[in-house]
Amino acid sequence: MTVDLENREATVLSENEKKHQLYLRQKELLDTFLEHRTITRAQYDKSLHDLTVKMGEKEG
Repeated sequence: MTVDLENREATVLSENEKKHQLYLRQKELLDTFLEHRTITRAQYDKSLHDLTVKMGEKEG
């Protein structure tokens, strides 16, 4: 039942909304890496900047 709801939401979202959701998931992954010290703060900052630019998001 959850999968059906997710599929329905995915079809309702615009391409920009889908792209933004992907950005948020990728940022969350970077946050997790930083939290668990898998990456350094410098690596996090660079990766987040690169992700933000590539995805066309606004920094801030």
